[in-house]
Amino acid sequence: MNVLGLWDGHDAGAALLVDGRLAAAVNEERLSRRKLDVGFPARSIAACLDVAGLDAADVDVVAASTSDVAKTLTRWCPSMKERYYRLRRRLAAPSVVAALQKRAKYRLTEIGSTAWTRGLSRRALRMDVARSGIEPWSLWVFDHHGCHAAAAAWASGMEPAVVVTVDGVGDGASSTVSVFEGGRLRRIAATPARDSLGVFFEHVTNLLNMRELEDEGKVMALADYTVGVDDADNVLLPLITVDGLRFRSPVAGHAMYARLRKLLWSCPNERFARMAQRTVELRVEELVVNAVRETGVRRVALAGGVASNVKASRRAKLRPEVEDLYVFPHMGDGGLAVGAAVLAAVRGGEIPDIDLTDVGLGPAWPAETVSAVLRAADLPFVESGDVAADAAELIAEGRVVLWFQGRMEYGPRALGHRSVLARPDLPEVRHRLNLKLKRRVWYQPFGPSILEGDARRVFCDWKGAPNRHMTTAYQVDPRHRAKLEAVVSIDGSCRAQVVPDERDDVFTRLLKHVRGRIGIGAVLNTSFNLHGQPLVCTPDDAIAVFRRSGADALAIGPLFVRAA
Repeated sequence: MNVLGLWDGHDAGAALLVDGRLAAAVNEERLSRRKLDVGFPARSIAACLDVAGLDAADVDVVAASTSDVAKTLTRWCPSMKERYYRLRRRLAAPSVVAALQKRAKYRLTEIGSTAWTRGLSRRALRMDVARSGIEPWSLWVFDHHGCHAAAAAWASGMEPAVVVTVDGVGDGASSTVSVFEGGRLRRIAATPARDSLGVFFEHVTNLLNMRELEDEGKVMALADYTVGVDDADNVLLPLITVDGLRFRSPVAGHAMYARLRKLLWSCPNERFARMAQRTVELRVEELVVNAVRETGVRRVALAGGVASNVKASRRAKLRPEVEDLYVFPHMGDGGLAVGAAVLAAVRGGEIPDIDLTDVGLGPAWPAETVSAVLRAADLPFVESGDVAADAAELIAEGRVVLWFQGRMEYGPRALGHRSVLARPDLPEVRHRLNLKLKRRVWYQPFGPSILEGDARRVFCDWKGAPNRHMTTAYQVDPRHRAKLEAVVSIDGSCRAQVVPDERDDVFTRLLKHVRGRIGIGAVLNTSFNLHGQPLVCTPDDAIAVFRRSGADALAIGPLFVRAA
């Protein structure tokens, strides 16, 4: 079968399974250039088909996610979704109407799926899919958390595994616990939407004047910049507790904002962030440990938006009860299309092959196309005999290199296909990136990509399989922190991509060349974009960022462009 998975909500996107193998996955923001786009993913569908060399008529099954009341309403009235998108991203001015809309959104999303919403969602999706020229013999809509769990389970390579999803809300739930064994997922517990840890953290983010569903990482970073708060004095901890395999809260998610606002009134922002981050870490850890003890399965697969909190996943992974922990690399709603496609393939009798060793699942451009684009843009370039060695030389000199190689990454992290690269040991380079290119808050750290041989030497909390996708944190040994000073947070942790030394690709070769020049196979690696914009997708996107960024060079395929 050719199975097309799609997601038409927050961070919309599509994924394509060909005979069970994940052949392509793209999110709409990369093509529409609207960060975390919420529209129907028509561009993503076309891109996936193009990457796989298929036509619309070749699609056998379409699989989608989520049919709760709120999602069904926005499928029939897309303007509701667009208005909320503009409000959430601070593109629309605040107003009484906007405040009422936000309040209504949180109430509606707590209402789960029903027979009539499932039917209406399928009808709306059929019409949208037909406009893309696709007439599948089946269109299936799967449960929101089931899709999160499926993506994590089949991509983890761990079986049996206990699969934990922790999200905002979807189809009436905010978290689930399942067992993955024998090629099947069996849910054993779910937390109702009203008791959502994800919504709790969304409200905290919003109250700190940041964008919910987007800036939670900033809250996590800000939490490091204040003195510790004893758990007995943490007034946020009682708002979310763990009861067995479920979260519990004395305050429903839609009413949580007002409670948190009162607590923030007499509390500095940094302390508030610290207490909220501590709450997330402790509650995720507790739920994971309870799931392991309840099931007797010691390997854990994690997904859902809250799973993007790298310090929470680190705490859970380091517990003695946990043998290993895997986080699906596109853990938020942007990964739902893959999960939906996986569930459809399983229903159709296939065995999904979700190999994310390399997350280059998007489009690529041949060298001749890139050179034509550069000429049309009137940018002089030279062809490199060894682009990895030449880029490593510039990085070792303290230069900033924009790196555009191969197929675009799937997921929110730049992992060596569309990256901004620099030395990992020069704080002045980090400051330069923050001020000129990324233009983001000073306290938000960058992450490194590092060869596994070096990672085992410099990380003092190594456990389980190496993290390939920057989805959990490591603690850097104090003896080695000077080598990673530009990518280590104030608490000594970093969010690292660990690259196997034996891999033979251009990015691994670059890291080896860097090791030969500075003594460690690591680079500062951040996403190739300007602040508030999606990761670049096309050569034209790369050129536009290069011209505005103040970077020293652009390595695009085998071609080099130097700043004037």
